[in-house]
Amino acid sequence: MANTQKESDHGSRPTKTMDDADDFYRNPEDSRTYQDRYRVFIEDVADAFYETDLKGNFTFFNNALCRIFGYKKAEIKGQNFRRFMNAENAQRAFESTHRVFRTGKGITNIIWEIIRKDGRTCILEISAKLILDDEGKKVGFRGIARDITAEKRAAQPSQALFHMATALVQLRSLDERLAVVVQEVRKLIGVDGASVILIDKAKNEFFFRVADYESIETIRRIQEIRFPLNKGVAGLVYRTGEPVIAPNPYTIPDFYSVVDKLSGYKTRNMLDVPIWIQDRMIGVLCAVNKRDGIFAQDDVALLSTIAGTVAFPIENARINEELSRSYEEVKSLNSAKDNIIHHLSHELKTPVSILSASLGLLEKKLEAAAVDMRWRQILDRAQRNLNRLLEMQYELDDIIEEKGYTAHLMLVTLLDACADELEVLVETEAQEMHPASADPDRGDGVDALVGRLRKRIDTLFGPKEARAERIRLDTFVKARLKATRPLFTHRKCRIVEQYEKTPPVWIPPEVLQKTVDGIIRNAVQNTPDGSRIEIRVVDRKEGPIFVVADCGIGMTVEKQRMVFQNHFVTYDTASYATKKPYDFNAGGKGFDLLRIKIFSERYQFAIGVESHRCRFIPLDSDVCPGDIADCRHCKSERDCIESGGTTITIQFAPAPARKPKSKTALK
Repeated sequence: MANTQKESDHGSRPTKTMDDADDFYRNPEDSRTYQDRYRVFIEDVADAFYETDLKGNFTFFNNALCRIFGYKKAEIKGQNFRRFMNAENAQRAFESTHRVFRTGKGITNIIWEIIRKDGRTCILEISAKLILDDEGKKVGFRGIARDITAEKRAAQPSQALFHMATALVQLRSLDERLAVVVQEVRKLIGVDGASVILIDKAKNEFFFRVADYESIETIRRIQEIRFPLNKGVAGLVYRTGEPVIAPNPYTIPDFYSVVDKLSGYKTRNMLDVPIWIQDRMIGVLCAVNKRDGIFAQDDVALLSTIAGTVAFPIENARINEELSRSYEEVKSLNSAKDNIIHHLSHELKTPVSILSASLGLLEKKLEAAAVDMRWRQILDRAQRNLNRLLEMQYELDDIIEEKGYTAHLMLVTLLDACADELEVLVETEAQEMHPASADPDRGDGVDALVGRLRKRIDTLFGPKEARAERIRLDTFVKARLKATRPLFTHRKCRIVEQYEKTPPVWIPPEVLQKTVDGIIRNAVQNTPDGSRIEIRVVDRKEGPIFVVADCGIGMTVEKQRMVFQNHFVTYDTASYATKKPYDFNAGGKGFDLLRIKIFSERYQFAIGVESHRCRFIPLDSDVCPGDIADCRHCKSERDCIESGGTTITIQFAPAPARKPKSKTALK
């Protein structure tokens, strides 16, 4: 027993083959009995029995090993076990057998992966013991190999689904969740590529939200592709609501080969299953190019199970993504609202303050003139209401700035805002003024001042009737640039002009003038000295196009979302309070773009904006010096041109054709 135990622990004597059975039994009948029992034990069992030498070359094995490996006996005999494995598994097998060799102790439950003759991977559970000769010398290894591929693969879906469920709970982002799904699909089904194709109902299109392939370039290309809901195998799934196996997609009429063409990928076979949320399909889960064989119903069941498991987490993540986007939009709108209030606050301050100061001066003049004092009641009423507006203005400032009201802030802000107006007022009042005038049109006296003020208010804010006319856009823009150029001669921006002859447009001249002047002024105010502005008028089939492309500081992404959609102010009010129109970074009244947007809706022209924020000052809080010569990042005009800029495009419709005069009218 001691010997038996020793041989069991440290090895066994060499096992003879059936041809050498007479060495064990001298009686022929005993020999035949031995051979029959040996054949039943070795040849007819389901598990593989093997023997190798110390180098790992197969010296003996049964039929089961040939069946598992997929090779004939002659193809395995004398071959090293490493031939049937990849490098990683061969190293793992060497380490396990080497441990048996060093310790002399047998081991069980070793997991090896072999590659069958047909290319499929097979998972084996191996046991190994040393073989000792009569002298106790180590001469090889012997063991049992059991095919557990089916067991392992049966357990893989559960493990994969558990892993996906765990990951989907931990991850919030839709793309992160989908990435886990496609990675698990590739591993579980054994395919070269997997993707989640979602449905864009608004555009009636499929789009690849996330994909996983061997090539990063393939992933990038596929995720840029969109195609109609009625196209492709995915379209067939969408119409029928059923999974579809395409063993050779190019033979199926529904296959949309454009996807392969655009992605540069060759689809050999594919499986698409629907992703359902209750009674609504939200997308398709796609697996392409199965490595081992073709797709079968087991794959359909497995992929459908995965689709059903991940459908609600995908939808929840999508909803969460939309809510986050909506929240950011609300934040942007709230920021725009603050900008509107702040800007309106600033713009109201100037005219109201001037009117208040003018009424004060008018009061002094009337007192000095010793005229009928009944005018005081009228002035007091006007002053009282102006003071109410000023008080509201300053309170609004305090709310916006979130700090206490101070007289110093009020006076400094008022002085900055009214610098130009006060200068004009002083010059006007320095002239000789008569106390009163019966004729306000004569241009002197207090009545004349009041008349001029009233006319100015009517000019700026009074209602007007705008009548459309036929206008040649190229000649009009050229004339407006010539008229406005003297206003920014102090600027060093280089203007590049290009005009194509265009058919007339149908629009009121004053509206077109405000639109053209506003766009040009916006470009000049946003472009530093030394840089370039391009002004073009081009003729297209759809109608004339007016383009102003500045090489200025550009707009951030958030500002681009707001432009023309809400009131848009490029800069802080304080940064341009004392600047003149066309100065760099001068915001002016800030209503140009909003007014143009209103005009576009009323007079049916389209506005497009494309902007890239200067890469050297990526944030709204970053400041441009206003001159290339003072910029530490730019050494030349080209550096500034390539760093950022904004292009505003206005597409006008051609004017309707004139109706020919009738013969009666001609007579």
